[in-house]
Amino acid sequence: MMRLFHRRPVRSTLAAVAASVILVAGLAVAGAAAADETDGPVDAGIFVDKVEGLADDFAMGVDVSTVLSLEESGVVFRDAAGQPADLFDVLADNGVNSVRIRVWNDPYDAAGRGYGGGTVDVDRAVEIGQRATGAGLDVLVDFHYSDFWADPGRQLAPKAWEALTDAETVTALHDFTADALQRFEDAGVDVRMVQIGNETNNAIAGHTRPGREIDAQFAALISAGSAAVREVLPDALVAVHFTNPETAGRYATYAAGLASFGVDYDVFASSYYPYWHGGIDNLTAVLSDIATSYGKKVMVAETSWARTLEDGDGYPNVIGAGGTTDQYPVSVQGQAWELRDVIAAVAAVGEAGIGVYYWEPAWLPVGPASEFEANRVLWEQFGSGWATSAASDYDPVHVGEYYGGSAWDNQSLFAWDGTPLESLKTFQYVRTGAVAPREIVSIQEVTLSVVDGAPIELPAAVAVQFNDGTTEHHGVQWSDAAAWIRGPGRYEIPGRTDSGLAVTASVTVETANFVVNPGFESADMSAWSLTAPAARTETADAFAGDYAVTFWNGAAYQTSATQTLTGVPAGTYVLQATTQGTNSPATDTRTLRATTSEGSWSAPLEFTVWNDFRTAEVPGIVVGADGVVEIAAEFSLTAGAWGVLDEVRLVEAASTGGGDVDTASLERALAAAASVDRERYTDTSLARLDDAVAVGEVVLAGSQATAADVKAATKLVDKAVSQLKKAKS
Repeated sequence: MMRLFHRRPVRSTLAAVAASVILVAGLAVAGAAAADETDGPVDAGIFVDKVEGLADDFAMGVDVSTVLSLEESGVVFRDAAGQPADLFDVLADNGVNSVRIRVWNDPYDAAGRGYGGGTVDVDRAVEIGQRATGAGLDVLVDFHYSDFWADPGRQLAPKAWEALTDAETVTALHDFTADALQRFEDAGVDVRMVQIGNETNNAIAGHTRPGREIDAQFAALISAGSAAVREVLPDALVAVHFTNPETAGRYATYAAGLASFGVDYDVFASSYYPYWHGGIDNLTAVLSDIATSYGKKVMVAETSWARTLEDGDGYPNVIGAGGTTDQYPVSVQGQAWELRDVIAAVAAVGEAGIGVYYWEPAWLPVGPASEFEANRVLWEQFGSGWATSAASDYDPVHVGEYYGGSAWDNQSLFAWDGTPLESLKTFQYVRTGAVAPREIVSIQEVTLSVVDGAPIELPAAVAVQFNDGTTEHHGVQWSDAAAWIRGPGRYEIPGRTDSGLAVTASVTVETANFVVNPGFESADMSAWSLTAPAARTETADAFAGDYAVTFWNGAAYQTSATQTLTGVPAGTYVLQATTQGTNSPATDTRTLRATTSEGSWSAPLEFTVWNDFRTAEVPGIVVGADGVVEIAAEFSLTAGAWGVLDEVRLVEAASTGGGDVDTASLERALAAAASVDRERYTDTSLARLDDAVAVGEVVLAGSQATAADVKAATKLVDKAVSQLKKAKS
């Protein structure tokens, strides 16, 4: 299951590209019905290249485990014509042939309040399965062996199993699996496959392995679940599920370990999210290695892509502006490309590649973001958000105060009114191909990071991507506002392409950082001293760039990252570092420290939930004439705690604070410009106004803007407003 917490803040990376949101029409085009595989591409609203040689029984799957809670909360699903319809019929009409359903043991507190995320116990999972079967779809049962979410960051034992011995837990897992599957069977659910555990990289059912290697207890738990499947549903496939295919050697180690213990299973399943899990070719390579080396079938059990960066229900999304990559545009067309590529990647393995499941494409808002309080009542009452307050006692580290709504609504394959987007038809189009009128799907956004005083060089052209997969480079004229940048800060510089498209450059100006290799991007780690298990790691969990220091251990442990700086000019400084982490209670110690000949200063480093980055700051560090500063991030952590350290900075204190220049006049001028009725004036005079406003906003953002800058920018904006020319009626 995808981890559902908070969106990652925008990263500062040199010349990074993030796709802007120019959406291709989302609804299915009339007449673009599914065609026989021998037909040519159908006319549609999106482009999808045909995937050759797909087996008839290739799983075109979705996980819609929140459906009952959504419907109880008033969500209405619709067909392509916008008429209310059963979700499972809509899925079947759009090429879906399989439904994945997660199962939790006891997702309720002592008072009977559900934990949320669909509150999918066995009874509710069976109900979902019956509806899927009734629509002609087969079912993949996904046992988490927990009372709530299970993923690499947490594999909590069900409440009823917490006091059991290892041997008793093996028996309990077997019996729970057999009993649940018998209930599916008795209800007439067409179960094609059973997943024994969910993203079990580090643990399952509360048992945490001491490292990446498979151990005897882990193997016994998987084997117990597998045996239950063989007993109750002998024709069903048994799947194991892991994630992080981008990590070299990870899957090979898992598969070898399972083989060494003789674990009986049929399918090796992987999660694959392009935001975190590397390139598509690597996915095919690692799955092919498993299929070839161990004779196993392979599939992708979870994938998705964002169609918008907007939030539908008022609860922050996992994927925001800083979470995407440049692999696909953020659009309906981008979703289609991503899903098609993942299907093709699994199919490229050969006969062993058996399917792909899109994760929660129907997890829609229960109401608009403007009705947040009303939404919160529904999330709590029906469990239609990712977690309710009831889950906090069971999982205080990950849920705590962060319970709420859907963090996934911007990755749905449905519009927020319940109408299917055309990206849902990708499950059909991969068998035929689809073509559409040529349209722009994304324009490159330029993100530039420079050290204060360095020249700001904006690109002469930007990439414009079209829905047929082609890219053009259009020349850009940038605003003169860049010349008004003053000191560290974040600035937005507008521009316009020669073809008339509006573009924006996000410029981050940073003060000089005295830390060597501050983001661990360089392989030369000689400046740093790391205490195991802390290690420089290529990881999608970094705050910025591709690398960070990561650490985890199955037993209580201490770890640290330290560096001694020399030649730092005497003065006052601020030390900063960014962290994220999980499974670390308040009793753990996490400290950012600076020591000089003048004294020692420290501040706590925070771990809250996965992907919630926190930047600690140690102010008032006095550096003496010797110029020596010792910096350290030190951790004393509970067994199972996991963390990331990134972007360590020692900067002059004067550079972190803003100036005391009075900007009231400029703010008034900008407010007047914003209130202009643009329908009344000529394009030429409005363009002059926009240029002036861009200058004013840059000056307002400048940490070192002077009174003269403010006065000049105010005059520029006021003049542009006064010189607006009325358009001819």
